Amino acid sequence: MEVTQRTASEGCPKLRARDLGLPFAGTTGPVNAITDVAGIEVGYSTVISDEKPIGRGPARTGITAILPRGRSGPVRAPVWAGFHSLNGNGEMTGTHWVKEAGYFTGPIGITNTHSLGLVHQSILQWMMQRPDTGVGSYRFMLPIVGETCDAYLNDMDAFHVTSAHVMKALNEASSGPLAEGNVGGGTGMICFEFKGGTGTSSRMVDLLGLRYSVGCLVQANFGIRPHLKVLGVPVGEHIRSNRLWAGEQGSIIAVVATDAPLMPTQLERIARRAGIGIARTGTPVGDGSGDLCLAFSTSNLSTSESATAPAVGNLAFLPNNKLDPLFEATAQAVEEAIINAMVAAESMVGREDRLVSAIEHDALRDIMRKYGRLNG
Repeated sequence: MEVTQRTASEGCPKLRARDLGLPFAGTTGPVNAITDVAGIEVGYSTVISDEKPIGRGPARTGITAILPRGRSGPVRAPVWAGFHSLNGNGEMTGTHWVKEAGYFTGPIGITNTHSLGLVHQSILQWMMQRPDTGVGSYRFMLPIVGETCDAYLNDMDAFHVTSAHVMKALNEASSGPLAEGNVGGGTGMICFEFKGGTGTSSRMVDLLGLRYSVGCLVQANFGIRPHLKVLGVPVGEHIRSNRLWAGEQGSIIAVVATDAPLMPTQLERIARRAGIGIARTGTPVGDGSGDLCLAFSTSNLSTSESATAPAVGNLAFLPNNKLDPLFEATAQAVEEAIINAMVAAESMVGREDRLVSAIEHDALRDIMRKYGRLNG
């Protein structure tokens, strides 16, 4: 039987890293999620099925959709953006144009490696159905779609993700609290040989008399156990059971959003700091890893009806020498989002009856307590 996640908030009662007493630094937004950046909506389709077509394996996969301006907002309005690759053994479409022009339009999709093309085309179809697209007129669209590989648990060659799943994720995207762990594109993902998946976090930053939000969402699918660190504690050295492999492998997609007014060059700098958040969890970023970071700002909205690029006009941006709090907030939020993905995830049996165990909360708490890194 196939199970499809219907809303982004479904399953939110699951524990998160802070619920275990982990003392992450920084002030979070109201729901500690990327949706703390006003206007952003997230939708999931989670595809879990044990019905095996002839010659094919089970489904443990899905798709995550991030709408920078929400479903009711100007979907085609561009957002300034920056991109950074820690290691490029992966794919994120549309980033050549981000690096060239500094912006993108439309939703972001995150899925498994072999479903990237279908998700890309489905997002295009969804955008063409929008009333603000301009049917019959020329529209140049390069959707952002990222991937990580869930082939250990999911039969990627069966192409379980369909256009209907993508449409559902887009059409049911919402703001507010978000589900984490085994949801959306993160359904079949593995992190430090524990069950991984989707994670999110946010920070609030006071800068030049104003308060800004920084939020991130990750699809965590990287790392080997001995490297795992949680707030600097070598957790992976203490939990040695249920190992999966010896060599570094896997990938992560990190999407960082902010409402701070920033130029593309500044957003590329933000994307680089997402890499610092990833590195804080202990990974050396191996040759086989695709660690791709995208940052965008919802500020400087252009609402021109015919705009396929930001309209000519005044651009507000913060001075470079005042960005340090945003850099710190980015690294903090990405680090916490990765740990949230593991804490929220549940053990999963998938392809060829392979088991990937979730990190045990009590074991994690005991280790953190021994190192004096636990609240309560």
